[in-house]
Amino acid sequence: MLIASPWRADFPAIAALQRQDQVYLDSAATTQKPQALIDALAHYYSNGAANVHRAQHLPGAHATQAFEDSRSKVGQWLNAGNSGPIVFTHGATSALNLLAYGLEAVFQPGDEIVISALEHHANLLPWQQLAQRRGLRLVVLPISASGLVDLDAARQLIGPRTRLLALSQLSNVLGAWQPLPDLLALARSFNALTVVDGAQGVVHGRHDVQALGCDFYVFSSHKLYGPDGVGVLYGRHAAFSQLRHWQFGGEMVLDADYQQARFRPAPLGFEAGTPPIAGVIGLGATLDYLAGLDQLAVSAHEAALHAHLLQGLQVRKGIRLLGEPQLALASFIVDDVHNADLAHLLTEQGIAVRAGHHCAMPLMKQLGLAGAIRVSLGLYNDSDDLERFFEALDQALELLR
Repeated sequence: MLIASPWRADFPAIAALQRQDQVYLDSAATTQKPQALIDALAHYYSNGAANVHRAQHLPGAHATQAFEDSRSKVGQWLNAGNSGPIVFTHGATSALNLLAYGLEAVFQPGDEIVISALEHHANLLPWQQLAQRRGLRLVVLPISASGLVDLDAARQLIGPRTRLLALSQLSNVLGAWQPLPDLLALARSFNALTVVDGAQGVVHGRHDVQALGCDFYVFSSHKLYGPDGVGVLYGRHAAFSQLRHWQFGGEMVLDADYQQARFRPAPLGFEAGTPPIAGVIGLGATLDYLAGLDQLAVSAHEAALHAHLLQGLQVRKGIRLLGEPQLALASFIVDDVHNADLAHLLTEQGIAVRAGHHCAMPLMKQLGLAGAIRVSLGLYNDSDDLERFFEALDQALELLR
């Protein structure tokens, strides 16, 4: 089956990798970048870089305008409207740590934080460490064989002591969309705060945070075809009012003397110091590029590639998929073959995939695995990429067996 990508030429790195005889199948870790982003970064650095919000000169005014335009574009991408501010961080991990420290005062010993068994370390460790600091109970929702949070178990485990629910939108290992509407509604019925880790989900379709009904939503730019070093934290106004400032420095101050200070509200009050200005501007350019694409065509392309990937894996003997992946990625193991050995042989043939525990070590331990191979797809991939992968996979397995 021939599946062509009409957007492949928009990503110059793909052509460069092709000249090196490389196939990139690791977009869940980080995506390649469109020319629109590269042009925006070059324009910013070539026409006068400046700090934002504080300078009265023209370069500062231009930088501030572009920076704040990007904030508006992120709000539009998430349909945040006037429901709450968009705060720029240095990544989804940074945003989740901001929440774990900033919300610390709302917890009392014995309160419960609920996560799921499939969380990335970024959405596990900040809450785990908060629980240890404050004498809280960390509750872990089990998952089904298909890779979904068990709703029946969740109804038993989420209750009056639940103070916060933090869940991934799309598993970076199992590739399964989680039943967020049910889980978030359940948490809200007990007046618990809700945090959605959208690092994997944000790149697949448009997500409406108002319809989702979460208190906070985080993602990383580099997984959305944008620059690295930039993260986004959306939060409802009422939720942000409970968040204490946790990093201190320039930009965030309303007034200060040697003994005390007053701080700005969100968003600027949570962006202490010089932000990643070029990256934020680049993210805005990336969103302009993505917004101009035919979203139905994008969804159809992702679905066709995913089906082709699953079919190719399922027909090969000895390969076991983890869960029931729904979109854009698949993790698998091979009977009697170590994932690191297989990844090494694939690398030698120019195939870039991910091997290991994928920053979800507790999940791998629960599955009884040392790790797995993950193949993940982007806008720029096509069926030729997958056929190259399958050919390399067959050769590697023949050697290892």
